[in-house]
Amino acid sequence: MKVNSKFKSLIAVIVLSGCMSTGASVNKNNLAEEVISDQILNSFWKNPNLKYIATEWPVDDNDLKFWDVPKLEKAFIETAPTDRNDRLMVGNLGVDGGDKDMIVKLAQEIAAGQLDEIDSLLIAHKGKLVFESYYSWGRANLTHPQASATKTYTGLALGRAIQLGYLTMADLKKPVVSFLKELDPTKFVEDAEKITLHHALTRRTGIRINEQQKKEFEKKPDQLKGQRMVQTILEQSQPITSENLNSFSYGAYSVDLVMQVIDAVVPGAAEEFIKTELLGKMGITTYRWLSGPSGLPAAGWKSSITSRAMVKLGTLAINKGKWDGEQLIPEAFIAIATNKVVPTGDYKIYGGGKDISNQGYGYLWWTADMKVGDKIYHSVSAQGGGGQFIILIEKLDLVVVVTSHERHPSTLQITAEKILPAFINSNNERKKRQPR
Repeated sequence: MKVNSKFKSLIAVIVLSGCMSTGASVNKNNLAEEVISDQILNSFWKNPNLKYIATEWPVDDNDLKFWDVPKLEKAFIETAPTDRNDRLMVGNLGVDGGDKDMIVKLAQEIAAGQLDEIDSLLIAHKGKLVFESYYSWGRANLTHPQASATKTYTGLALGRAIQLGYLTMADLKKPVVSFLKELDPTKFVEDAEKITLHHALTRRTGIRINEQQKKEFEKKPDQLKGQRMVQTILEQSQPITSENLNSFSYGAYSVDLVMQVIDAVVPGAAEEFIKTELLGKMGITTYRWLSGPSGLPAAGWKSSITSRAMVKLGTLAINKGKWDGEQLIPEAFIAIATNKVVPTGDYKIYGGGKDISNQGYGYLWWTADMKVGDKIYHSVSAQGGGGQFIILIEKLDLVVVVTSHERHPSTLQITAEKILPAFINSNNERKKRQPR
């Protein structure tokens, strides 16, 4: 495993302190930044006293997988987050809003294992990161698998393409296939050309592919490469019906269609566009976004970013598409994306509970009402299986980020029950401010 040079001295200091704590002796001269012996590194990885290292893990993120990192044995809880020169504004919980005692009590409950198996909890209020905490596998400088929260990021990439003029808002009502020039429409199932980007963004494509068909796709992966994925799906789907086009369906390859359009309209490839025009614009450089069967970035999963990067994406959305004063995504796109466009019917509220209701869907963002006392707060969230959430409460100017490895999380309920009251009770409901 390659060790990043900027962390070598940190490793040395940690190993030295760890060895001292166990009564061993180490020659300080052997701990120069440019020389780290195998013996010292072995001590670093194996010494049980070194299983928690504040928020930093001194190895390049690309050198290891998420599960390779040992679990924290001591939670890191910070009510005045450090300015890491990562373009996130920081503040102080309590001073800059929020009830400090209530949030710290929540953090202690998480650390004690009384709630979900959470890896990180971060809270930004009025544009400032005011609380940062890590548990279990969470670290500030390591990416966390995002699962289906990736879908939201794909939607933001499409919004970025609109801002740059590669698409227009009016194009959202045009057929998806009109942007894909390598297709043969004569082989499509009936009414496939009726599927618009608006349908895809709201998960109402009408596409129906059964499990047996999906297994057959795996046997012939070439038929899913590039735009052949769309050709195959639109040839083998059940006929597109008006009923299905108006019915929310979580699967149905909808987000794959969005990524295909991004790749077709932007200069170069979708992967480079996302890197330079979306994530790069926000200073998000530590991330993974693996390819899916089509060869394009997987539209619905396979991304991995840091918790602080999640805060940035949440801040971008709550600021109506602005970042550092620059409009990265059209305000009109964000307005639709973060509001209830369609109901989700009987689809179970992920992370919900007794105070969460009225679930809906915008443009690859979930919406729900949160009840606190006699008040209702509209929430918007990116959600990923295993418990990854970016939660926006516009009325409180609040961004809550959670990463987890919880199979059945209660994150939205925890937010309504234990986080919102800390900001309501401190009399910090949203006041007018200029987006950063």
